[in-house]
Amino acid sequence: MLGFVSMLMDISSEMVHSLLPLFMVGTLGASALMVGVIEGLAESTALIVKVFSGVLSDYWGKRKGLAVVGYALGALSKPLFAVAPVIGVVLTARLLDRVGKGIRGAPRDALVADITPVEIRGAAFGLRQSLDTVGAFLGPLLAVGLMLLWASDFRSVFWVAVIPGLLAVALLVFGLREPERVSSVKRTNPIQRESLKRLGTSYWWVVGIGAVFTLARFSEAFLVLRALQAGVPVALVPLVMVAMNLVYAMSAYPFGKLSDRMSHKTLLALGLLVLIAADLVLASSDHWSVLLAGVALWGVHMGMTQGLLATMVADTAPADLRGTAYGFFNLVSGLAMLVASVLAGVLWDQLGAAFTFYAGAAFCVLALVGLAWQPVSQPARL
Repeated sequence: MLGFVSMLMDISSEMVHSLLPLFMVGTLGASALMVGVIEGLAESTALIVKVFSGVLSDYWGKRKGLAVVGYALGALSKPLFAVAPVIGVVLTARLLDRVGKGIRGAPRDALVADITPVEIRGAAFGLRQSLDTVGAFLGPLLAVGLMLLWASDFRSVFWVAVIPGLLAVALLVFGLREPERVSSVKRTNPIQRESLKRLGTSYWWVVGIGAVFTLARFSEAFLVLRALQAGVPVALVPLVMVAMNLVYAMSAYPFGKLSDRMSHKTLLALGLLVLIAADLVLASSDHWSVLLAGVALWGVHMGMTQGLLATMVADTAPADLRGTAYGFFNLVSGLAMLVASVLAGVLWDQLGAAFTFYAGAAFCVLALVGLAWQPVSQPARL
């Protein structure tokens, strides 16, 4: 059920996000640097807010209510994109949308971990991620169809995006019942010093690796801009995100199941090697066939690593601190996303697209070095 809720919201969000860089640059006159700043602020805001919602979900012992608030904010932000006359309104809408994502993210992931047996936890996160990503490629596909039908009318497409967002909220409210969490233990502040000490070295190692992964994988908005450089017609540019997310959706569940049977560090290292290959391919040429190959490799990397990192957080954090653990994991990743997207925008404007992707490959090498470092104590599955 959480997967289908995520799918509907992703249809709504990706109908907007797959067109937004083109709308900002072509209609509102923004630069690539401005796109990078807005994307970095938006995504980092989402990840930073997760720390607060995660802590609250642990303290209250309830996850669903926060998730409903988060999905509702995401749905209600969509009309702002449709009416935005200037880049400042787009920034406001993007931040509101991502605040909603931040509120719902950690409680939802903690709920998945709460109700899933440990031996199939990787498969569970892979399944939710796969359904989520089905929405992530259906959204751009629908956007392409409507852009062709309505002669590249961005604003009309943004209005249509409101509908699946509202359906996601309704499905969550009426279709999901949260399991009761019975506990006789008195609730304490999850972010007090004693609680944070319980998270342990292995958890903070996962946090550090996740941050470097985020530096290596800057906003997908730059894949859209690369497609524009390749001469892809504006109405067809969202197909780049369709291709990436189709590969992502098809690979997330199989790799999630695989993570239940093999070393997490090994699978993460393989994912980084795939991302290095994607960066080098995307840097080498802007021909459409090369672009498609790079985007496909990018999707494989996402399928290999994103659900896996969520699984690793669940494996290394105490059950009663999972919301807080996901919150801090995403706080650090959020700061890394801000740095990565702004840096990518600067490199793109000053040195060109190729150098941006070469820099991503360099951060991948740094992440591989981090994987080679062995924490003092690790769960066996790592």
